[in-house]
Parts: sequence; C-alpha cells; structure tokens
Amino acid sequence: MQNFTYTVDKDGIATFLFDVPGRTMNTFTESAVADLDAIVAVIREDRVTGAVLASGKDNGFCAGADLGELGETAGAGLTGDALAAALKGSSRMSWALRAIETVGKPVVAALEGIALGGGFEFALAAHHRVASSRAKVGLPEVTIGLLPGAGGTQRTTRLAGPRAALDLMISGAPIDAAKAQALGLIDAVVEPGAAIAAAKAWITGGGDGVAPWDRKGYQMPGGPYTAEGAPVFMTAAAQIHAKSYGNYPAQKNIARCVYEGFGLPMDAALRVEARLFLATQQTPQARAMIRSNFISKQALAKGAARPAGVPAYTVGKAAVLGAGMMGAGIAYVQARAGIETVLIDTSQEGADKGKAYSAGVIEKGIARGTTTAEAGDALLARIHATTDYAAIAGADLVVEAVFEDRALKAEVTRRAEAQIGTDAVFASNTSTLPISELAGAAERPANFIGIHFFSPVDRMELVEIIVGKETSPETLAKAMDYCRALKKVPIVVNDSRGFYTSRVFETYITEGLEMLLDGIAPAIIDNVGRMTGMPRGPLELADDVAIDLLDRIAGQRRVDFGLGDPNGGTDKVLVDLVGAERLGRKNGKGFYTYAKGEPKRLWDGLADLYPVTVERSTPELVETLKRRLLYRQAIEAARCMDEGVVTAPRDADVGAILGWGFAPWSGGPISLIDSVGVAEFVARTRAFAADHGDRFTPPALLERMAAAGDSFYPAPKAAAAA
Repeated sequence: MQNFTYTVDKDGIATFLFDVPGRTMNTFTESAVADLDAIVAVIREDRVTGAVLASGKDNGFCAGADLGELGETAGAGLTGDALAAALKGSSRMSWALRAIETVGKPVVAALEGIALGGGFEFALAAHHRVASSRAKVGLPEVTIGLLPGAGGTQRTTRLAGPRAALDLMISGAPIDAAKAQALGLIDAVVEPGAAIAAAKAWITGGGDGVAPWDRKGYQMPGGPYTAEGAPVFMTAAAQIHAKSYGNYPAQKNIARCVYEGFGLPMDAALRVEARLFLATQQTPQARAMIRSNFISKQALAKGAARPAGVPAYTVGKAAVLGAGMMGAGIAYVQARAGIETVLIDTSQEGADKGKAYSAGVIEKGIARGTTTAEAGDALLARIHATTDYAAIAGADLVVEAVFEDRALKAEVTRRAEAQIGTDAVFASNTSTLPISELAGAAERPANFIGIHFFSPVDRMELVEIIVGKETSPETLAKAMDYCRALKKVPIVVNDSRGFYTSRVFETYITEGLEMLLDGIAPAIIDNVGRMTGMPRGPLELADDVAIDLLDRIAGQRRVDFGLGDPNGGTDKVLVDLVGAERLGRKNGKGFYTYAKGEPKRLWDGLADLYPVTVERSTPELVETLKRRLLYRQAIEAARCMDEGVVTAPRDADVGAILGWGFAPWSGGPISLIDSVGVAEFVARTRAFAADHGDRFTPPALLERMAAAGDSFYPAPKAAAAA
C-alpha cells in the first residue's frame, strides 16, 4: 500500500491510517483507490477480527477525489468498447468500497476533521461511523458538476432517507458531526482525538460487520409509494428545477440515482449510480466546472501566474490607508494571516471604527465556534488603528483603499510612500481608475501595482492584480506572495479602464437596462437573469451595487471620453433614477421598493418612465434574453483577451465566477464560448449585433479563431477514474 499504513493490535483490530505521501490533505488518487484492494486482503486475514479506517494526518480524514488527476473528462457519445472501458474506470472506487462493505468483518470509520466527497463515501462503506465533534462531512460533488459516484447516492438515501439525502447532495454543503448524527449518517460523536478508541470499543463490544441493506428482508423506508416518501419523489424534479433552472445536469441525475436506485439490491443500485455518474461526467457543464472551479482555481491560488526567478517575499507588516468598509476588511484578512497591520484614517474615530469591524467578525466567529476569544484578541492586537502616517514606517506593503478620487489617492500615496523602504510594494485597491495614471503620483512607479479586493473582503476569495505600464515583475511576484499569504485566489490583468472584472460585470447590468429600454417587463428581465445561473437579475443587482455609484462611474467615463451629458440610452436610466432619489437598496428605493418587514417589489413608477411593450414571456423570448445577458458578458471577456487585458482563459473564467458569480455551470465566459463553439458563437453574436447594436459585434480574436476552427481550451482528456 502506497497511501495507507496499518497495525494490528492484540485484539486483532487492524487500524489503517490514510496518509498520502507528500500531500497536506488526503485525496483519493488512482493509487489510493488501488490500495483499497490491499486493505480488503488484510482484513480477510485470519488474525484480523475487525478494522478501523482513520487518517494519518492531523487536518482531516479525506477531502475527496483528486480532481487534478481526473482532469477534463471525455466528451459525450462514447459507445461500444470505449463506453465499457470508461464505465469500468469511473466505477472502480465504487466496487472497491463495496468489497470493504461485504468483507464479512466489522469495519469502522474514525473521523477527525473533514470527510468530504469520496472521503465521506469511504466512511459510508464502513459498518459504523464515529466522528469527533469537530468533524465535518458532506458530498460536495455537485459544486463541480458531478454526482457522488462511489456509492454516496445510495448509502445516504438508505441511512438518512430520500429527503435528507437529496438536500445534502443537491446543496453540496458540508454539515457538522452533530447534524450528521441526527440524520443517521454518523453513529457516534466523541471528543476530538477519541474517535479511534471509540471505533475499537465498538468492535470489541460485538459490532456487526453486515450493512443493514445486506440483511435478508431489508426494506428501505420512505419509498415513492409511501405517505412519507411520495411527496419527496413527486416534487423533487420541480424543486430542483426551481432552484437550478435546469442548468446543472448533476442535480437532476442525483435525483434519478435516488429514485432509480431506491429499493434495488445494493449491487444493482450501484450500477445505476455508475451509469449516471459517467453520463454526468461527460456533460459540458461537468467538464467546464471541473476545469474552472477546481483545476484552474487551484493553480491560480498556488501562484501559477507568478513571475519566475523572483525570491519569495514575506509581508510581516502592512499598512491600509482608509478605514472604510474595504479598508477595514483588508485589515482584518491581513491580521488573520498573522501580518502586523497599521490601519490609517483621517480621524481616530474613523480608524477605531474600522478596527471595530474586525471585532465584529471575531464575535460572530466565536458564536459559531469557528474561533476562540484568545485567537480573536491576538488578531485584534495585530491591528494598530491610527491617523499617524509615521506608524507606516517599516511596512513591507501598503494598500491604498480610500475613496475613488484621483487627487485624494495621489495625496495619500505621497504621504505613505515617504515612510516606506525602496523595496516595499505600494498597491491601490481601486476598482476602476487606471493604475498607470495613479502610479504617476508615486516616486517609485515600478513598485506600484493594483490589488483589487472584493467585498466583503473576509468572504470573497478573488483578488484582481492589475499590472501598470511601469510595474516590475518583482512587484507582481511580491503582490502574488502577499495574496497567497491571505489565502486569496489572484488573477493577473493588465491596466485598462475598469480592468477586467468591473468592465465585464458592468455589461450584465447594462444589458438589463437595454432590455428595459426595449420595453421588456422588468419582472421578465430579472427572472431571466436568474435563469441564466447568475446570482441575481440585472435590475436587482443594480440596486445592490447602488444606482448612484453606477451613475458616478458612467459619468466619469463620459467625462474621460468627452461624451457630454446623456440624452438617452442606459446612462440616462441611471440619471433618471438618481434624480428620483432612487439610489438602490441602501436607501430602500431603486428599481425595487424595500419596505421594512416586507418582500421587495418592483417600483410602481418604473413603467411610467419606461413603458412595457412585452408583458408576457415565451420560451423563445426567454432563450433569446438568456443569450443576450450571457453572450454580452462573454463578448466583453473576449474583447479583454483580444486587447491583452487578460492573457489567459483561466484568469478570465475564474475571475468571472469568483468575482461576480458568472453562471458557475458554464465554467466562465470563455468556457461558455468554447461550449457553444467559437464559430457558432460568432454567428449568433453577429445576428445579435444586427438586431441590437455594435456591443454584440465579436472581436477580431473570435473572428480569427472561428475561421481557423480554434478553441480557447485544449481537447478534453479521456475519461478517468473518479
């Protein structure tokens, strides 16, 4: 065995410790799956009376399958021998776990820390599960477009019942040990560090080595023809579609696994699951989600775009200029990462208020049990709130997070730069102003870079690093090391107006406003927006961002390009709403009205400003509007690539998904173009341009790729074991 070690104690109990060499966390690689056969062989030895499955690592049991090894899965349409080979490979772990389950001796999983995906399926194949109170378990496969393919859909249903099993698998969210025990997925919860001892005690106390469903006469509770189960099975498809709008084949296939496998003998049920797993694995959504949401995201988090040859840079002390919402959030994540942080504001009251944000986050963490008072006190001690720029002296990095005003940013840049060394990095958190222009106020523009955080900083994973015209490779490498220390996922873009994320995100809202001007009913616009897989419709999202902020950005763009005041178009919509003091959610009035204690509702006066000519939707209209909203963003992303703002498809895709929630099922806007086919996408957007304007005209890059038959990503690999 390459990934497990084991010992056999005086009672004949074999304890297998899962410990993948060279990895900080256990995952199921192909070699780890192969080791399962050896585990079964050991358990079958006469000297062994039972087995305990545990982890040799301190941070958890197993995080799931190694998706980096899985890679991009095979395309649809496999037949004959190719289909049989793919099915055999993708179901290998399922049958290995079934061999453990039917080995004939009691097997117990002892869980400390996390057991997710294939790791939890490993535990479910045991006859008994003991978890420490700090353990978390779950089946998150749906978040990368897959379904549990090693018995998870069948064993969770038999243990927890159809409703709870569907909720667990379709959400993909992990649950704690106490909830898992309440659902019947965990048999006992113990203090941290006591799981192995409790597992052995269960075996010596007469633990049974036969799963309930392998006993003669077993019948599953809550079936589709019972009073308890009928409502679950009758409404499952509708409930899934209501939340996913059919964008995620994995969710539908999870429900099929539960329904079609219900009541079958386990071996037959596993064959149902295996077929549906392979079918799901081959969908465009799964291929795109695995690539962007896992492989590309992991690579970027590890600094894949970092310039080579630059020594690692450690930020021991950093300063944040501006203690508003963004500055306060940046200060918190710095202090959380162990960085001594100076938080500067124009008044001591403002600086203290910014530090109080961290105190509030810590209080919530203590209430949830995710941190302790001692850890919180240590974090707060690392934040020095002040108005004194002299406190910045010795900082390795400074982040400017003041109001989006060029003159103000120039002033704080000069004041802070005077306090730091010649090797220190100066970063601006601007979301729209060109970095090369802001660097004009710096004495050392080679050390100047953009580091655009997203709000709320403590929860958003993405950071957009913007390279100015004079930014050095050393500064970029240092900025990436800083982001990695904060456990953020950085994408690297070149300087331009709006950079990448703000520029492309804005097109989603703007296209919604174009639809409003076209006479489409606002309810249709926002409903279709959600149907695309975006987190909110464009109008409600405009309210969330703040209409006056969008108006200021549009106004600054008109000034910069000498366009004058708007006499129509989407800019005029923003001007009209601001004139009516409808600023969005923040003042309770925008495209929607937000009455306290009541659900939001569309503003009655909106139709007076923008008369509705399309009051009812049709399937054809819905499809057209969905494409307009998604394709408009995809075109802008492709333009950014054409102009060299973004140089790698993975940065564009990961940045879109993490930055503004671009339809995760698609893998991102560049993956969306690939899935449609570049030539077909160009044809469709040309037609949109003819009907709706030049904003849909495909950039030259797409025209060249369409003519050459190219795609952004290489062809998928052959199907591999999950």
